[in-house]
Amino acid sequence: MKVLTIVIPCYNSAAYMNRAIDSLLIGSEDIEILIVNDGSVDNTSKIADEYESKYPNLIRAIHKENGGHGDAINTGLKHSTGMYFKVLDSDDWFDKESLKKILNILKNMINTSNKLDLLISNYVYENVSINKFKSINYRSAMPIEKIFTWENLGHLRNSQNILMHSVIYRTELLKECGIELPKHTFYVDNIFVYKPLPYVKTMYYVDVDLYRYFIGRDDQSVNEKVMIKRIDQQIKVTKILIDCYDPMLISCKKLRKYMIKYLVMMMTVSTVLLLKDNTEKSLNKKKELWNYLNSKNKKLYLEVTKSFLGLMIQIRGILGRKIILLGYTLSRKVFGFN
Repeated sequence: MKVLTIVIPCYNSAAYMNRAIDSLLIGSEDIEILIVNDGSVDNTSKIADEYESKYPNLIRAIHKENGGHGDAINTGLKHSTGMYFKVLDSDDWFDKESLKKILNILKNMINTSNKLDLLISNYVYENVSINKFKSINYRSAMPIEKIFTWENLGHLRNSQNILMHSVIYRTELLKECGIELPKHTFYVDNIFVYKPLPYVKTMYYVDVDLYRYFIGRDDQSVNEKVMIKRIDQQIKVTKILIDCYDPMLISCKKLRKYMIKYLVMMMTVSTVLLLKDNTEKSLNKKKELWNYLNSKNKKLYLEVTKSFLGLMIQIRGILGRKIILLGYTLSRKVFGFN
């Protein structure tokens, strides 16, 4: 059995997938690289097959009909043989030295029979369009290179949300939680990170910049204009998270607090994008989303409205809108996202 499976979902990725794949070639056969070609119509299929032919003990090319990013991850999980599971988007890449260190840690966990559910590492925003490079770390909130539980978790700032870029889950845990990402849907990485959280008992934080998150391409899913155009997808994923669990019933206080914090983030993203669009249709969608949360879970709704965003939402009219958008603009400049 392999130590770590790394799945690379690819859709028309021929122009940049080589960098992602090459960043995983660290001379170890403890890694399994699954290139999932999601119905591409460019040379993605050919490139994937060439890598498999060159590295048959390391790389497998999997070809499937187009089902979207989430469906490619589902396929990768079904074919995975690694003890641990990581997703690498085809336009991103890993730092090789960081990967070597993390792989050694995972091997040690397996050899010493430590049942680790979740390994967390840093990621770096690589926004070439505004020449901004920002590392997101968790050293102020998590013990470094020690096994810990939710009870040991410190305060996570708004910039320190645990995202897909920062997680390596135990493969069996992902299967145990019954994760199945929806087809033809963007922003499913939020479901991938969120749904397994109540199943996580043990965690380990490595303070290295493993994941290099490339943003700034005009056609990228996290480009602001693209996100506004696809706002219905963002709302869909937010509603899936709302329906996923009732965080108010989770006994562990710190886990409950973090899951609510994650939902606040999701509500914030949808709300800000709808306000930026500022059409009657968008403002109605904003109202409907908040009504949806309220109707599904009144207690959770009240908890979310205690957040800064929730308080600002209650400031009607132009003032509330201006405050929310100002906060978004400042965050964007500081952290370099979108």
